[in-house]
Amino acid sequence: MSTLSRMLERMSTMTEQTQSLIRLLDAADTLPGATALRARTYELLQLPDGSAVVDVGCGAGRAVGELAERGSRAIGVDVSEQMIAAARHRWPSGDFRVGNADDLPLDDAEVAGYRAEKVFHEIADAAGALREARRVLVPGGRIVLIGQDWDTFIVDSDDPALARTIMHARADMLPNPRAARRYRNLLLDGGFEEVKVEVRTGVLTDKAMLPLLTGIAEGARSAGAITAEQQAAWVTEQTERARTGHMFLALPLFLASATAPTSPR
Repeated sequence: MSTLSRMLERMSTMTEQTQSLIRLLDAADTLPGATALRARTYELLQLPDGSAVVDVGCGAGRAVGELAERGSRAIGVDVSEQMIAAARHRWPSGDFRVGNADDLPLDDAEVAGYRAEKVFHEIADAAGALREARRVLVPGGRIVLIGQDWDTFIVDSDDPALARTIMHARADMLPNPRAARRYRNLLLDGGFEEVKVEVRTGVLTDKAMLPLLTGIAEGARSAGAITAEQQAAWVTEQTERARTGHMFLALPLFLASATAPTSPR
């Protein structure tokens, strides 16, 4: 079977939801500032040349590919088999594994670095995930977490009250929507050392981000927080804003880094 045929076969078995998510992630990853922000996470890992690093929640594998280009032995882990299949197609030489953040397919002290981007809001037991991070990290290894606080999305809208309702309703559907604001204390409570936090504000005005806003409204409607009429009004407004270049979404991104202890637990 040709490479093209294999690719088409894989894509035909991938759900439209996963394909839509990959398209949205690709659009976000190529926005101005996104590349520099990922590069900052790589710097904070402080990886020696040739050392192993795991990217938890790797998605379609962009960070794994970039870390490998920097000389690291990068391992991508994601709970979604379809995401792992997409990552393996995009980065054929990459090491991609299906697994959960609380049960990583890694040996004890296998990696010198642990990276998780926009993942911990999906993890109900963040403390347990950090215990697993300590297990797989070598003593003195580095951990970097980056993510948004889902209660602090700022969206320009003609109806601020509706925008607030939609954003908070969508946040409440997540297992851990405020995980990012807790990064520092989670790392401290998990026994990590040299904990530092940086905050960068992402400003999204590109129409490619419209599916994010319409998807958030769909989530709020499905949760019963807004009516179908309110959802339709929101989608109409935000679509027009995107068409005319007036869409505005801002969100703080919390970037936490720390060092695994060198002494026994």
